[in-house]
Amino acid sequence: MATIYKVLGQSNPAATTATTLYTCPAATQTIVSSIIVCNQNTSSNGSYRIAIRPDGAALSSQHYISYDTTVGAGNSTALTLGLTLDAGDVITVYSSSSTISFSAFGSEIA
Repeated sequence: MATIYKVLGQSNPAATTATTLYTCPAATQTIVSSIIVCNQNTSSNGSYRIAIRPDGAALSSQHYISYDTTVGAGNSTALTLGLTLDAGDVITVYSSSSTISFSAFGSEIA
């Protein structure tokens, strides 16, 4: 089995829109080491949500690992996670503003 260290996904979603950041490929497992949330608006705070959907399930309350968490104006939040994903699992992100971006880093094992 090969391990590939990589940027898993990057997104700057539209405001108040649930958006897929990463989907674990078929026949692969993934370890998500970190997710960085960056508020590019230097004058106002924003909020974000992150959910992990098993095998692409419809988004539901039990999937959230972060919900309406504040990120300060002009600041970033680094989440060190160690999440494990199986094929088809999805990371979904959502933000209060279109100035918030997300980057996920980790390893794919195929």
